[in-house]
Amino acid sequence: MWTVSLMMAALACVLSQEAEESVSYTRCTEGYEYDPFKENAQIFINKENEASQSSDSVPQTHTETNHRSAANGGSQCSAGFTRDQHNYCHDVDECSQGLHTCGSDQICYNSRGSYSCQCQPGYQRHGEQCVDRNECLLSHYCMHRCVNTAGSYYCECNDGYQLASNNHSCVDVNECEVSQPCQHQCFNLLGSFICQCEQGYELGPDAVSCVDIDECSFSSYMCQYACVNSEGGYSCTCPDGYQIHRTRMCQDINECETAAHECREDEMCWNYYGGHRCYPRNPCLEPYVRTSENRCSCQSAAACRGLPQSIVYKYMNMHSERSVPADIFQIQATNIFSSAHYTFRIKDGNDGGQFFLRRFSSAGAMLVLTQSLEGPQELIVDLEMITQHSLMNYRSSSLLRLTIIVGPFPF
Repeated sequence: MWTVSLMMAALACVLSQEAEESVSYTRCTEGYEYDPFKENAQIFINKENEASQSSDSVPQTHTETNHRSAANGGSQCSAGFTRDQHNYCHDVDECSQGLHTCGSDQICYNSRGSYSCQCQPGYQRHGEQCVDRNECLLSHYCMHRCVNTAGSYYCECNDGYQLASNNHSCVDVNECEVSQPCQHQCFNLLGSFICQCEQGYELGPDAVSCVDIDECSFSSYMCQYACVNSEGGYSCTCPDGYQIHRTRMCQDINECETAAHECREDEMCWNYYGGHRCYPRNPCLEPYVRTSENRCSCQSAAACRGLPQSIVYKYMNMHSERSVPADIFQIQATNIFSSAHYTFRIKDGNDGGQFFLRRFSSAGAMLVLTQSLEGPQELIVDLEMITQHSLMNYRSSSLLRLTIIVGPFPF
């Protein structure tokens, strides 16, 4: 009877096990019990029977078989998990299955039992929305300027610079080598450049082109006579009868010395400022005869009654517009007698009052120019010296015929 009862109990036990599903058993560390809702997880049991969820840092669970979500299907999976055909709880990928609530401007990231919504790079959360992150207000590392864009930013450089390969630093642009902007000479500067022009030119309004300098417009004293502007320079010219001296001055050409004249054999070449003239070598007219160079004397007292005893011919040059007053010619008795009295006067050639005869001694006088003369012109002035001999009661006169040639220019 006892043997039959024991066999019946064993058979009942076997039938009971066949009716239940195969269950995985987990042997937990002391102080823990198996959590049927999470795979490979343990529940810590404290003295007050308060449970707290463990993490991977708790002592490792010794699993004998695969974990089942719940025995006999009596429990549901935690939120974020779903039961498979084998009654196991697996994580739900809300991101791939479209079960998330992330906005169109957000990125869904799946996590175990859940998911998270994150903004695109360059954006940040503002409530439930993603708004642009202004990197330019943060540490953008742009050397010069930062330009914010939707979801990003970029760097710009000031004029004269360009972005380096790192897209943040700015390096100088050597405009002189890249574009050669200057018409003449280009000098590179940090972030810029400067143009310089060759001598005789100056920078134009655009600061890169060069325009000719009209040196002649600077002053009327650039040249003594005439200034001729040329591209990049200027030159001075002189009138006929002159030659350039020291680049800007005009020097008279003495045609009489260079034989560049047309005077005959019986004529004397007289050079003046800017030209020359030919005068007869023998200027004496009847009743005078030539007694020496430029001197004519009267040989017959009867024929020369009332005429000067002698006539001396002199020539002098004068610049046009000479400043006045000016002492220009001196007349003096060659033979001085103590008993003689000398008188000087301008006998002819002073109708316009241009001259004045100033006496400086008892036997001499100075011809003074009182009015400025403009050339070219020729003036002949007769200066008379009267000699009165008191002892011999004798009176005589001599004439100095002065030919003044005024040049056409004040040089």
